[in-house]
Amino acid sequence: MWLLAFSIFAALKWLTWWQNRGVSQEHWRSAAYLLAWPGMDAQSFLDARRRVPQPPVMRWVWAVFEIVLGASLLWGIARRIPVAAELLRGWTGMLGIVLLLHFGSFQLLCLFWQGCGVDAKPIMLAPIRSASLSEFWGKRWNMGFRQLAHDLVFRPLHRTLGVHATGFLVFVVSGLIHDLVISLPAGAGYGLPTMYFMVQGAGVMVERSKVGQRLGLRQGPRGWIYMAIFTAGPAFWLFHPPFIRHVILPFMQAIHAL
Repeated sequence: MWLLAFSIFAALKWLTWWQNRGVSQEHWRSAAYLLAWPGMDAQSFLDARRRVPQPPVMRWVWAVFEIVLGASLLWGIARRIPVAAELLRGWTGMLGIVLLLHFGSFQLLCLFWQGCGVDAKPIMLAPIRSASLSEFWGKRWNMGFRQLAHDLVFRPLHRTLGVHATGFLVFVVSGLIHDLVISLPAGAGYGLPTMYFMVQGAGVMVERSKVGQRLGLRQGPRGWIYMAIFTAGPAFWLFHPPFIRHVILPFMQAIHAL
């Protein structure tokens, strides 16, 4: 799984750099973007004219806390869960990996580059604070992937297909990519990640409809509950049991988390 995911990541990373290679003549920025930054917003990262304020200390503290929490879940709590509860073990370890990498380590790297004056956009922007499903996927969760989807799918096609159809297509493409890096290595569960993202796309369309507006699904407590139900409810389709059993648990054993 990791080799496949990295290969796709590296190819897309190169593509985003190639499309924006003329933004800056500072070669170290290109090297840093390609080798030392997981984000996909090449234009912002490479543009030396952008001025970035120094990040506050509390953002550093919070990033370190997320790393510690993730490591504790991965190497501490997961192994204490009974072996018979293998899915719970795997989900605990997977949550630890996400906290350790996406929320903690990537955030520290973001703060480092911002401290160097580079406009490195955070990968995660407090998704738990999303007031709507649209905000969760469009402004807070995995902004690197969101940038890719916007640049490679939405921007070229939205004038031809329309905003709503292209928006739904973005979710379909996201599902297919996740199927490739999740279901293929697991050898099972094909189509479930794609179904998950199709449900997300349908949820966004309902949220933006007149009915959704009347129900207040894009703001306040109702919007947050709607977002939580749609993202967490069918999560077992995205990270399905075969993936947990055949990929996550063996990986945890390989890194001595179990």
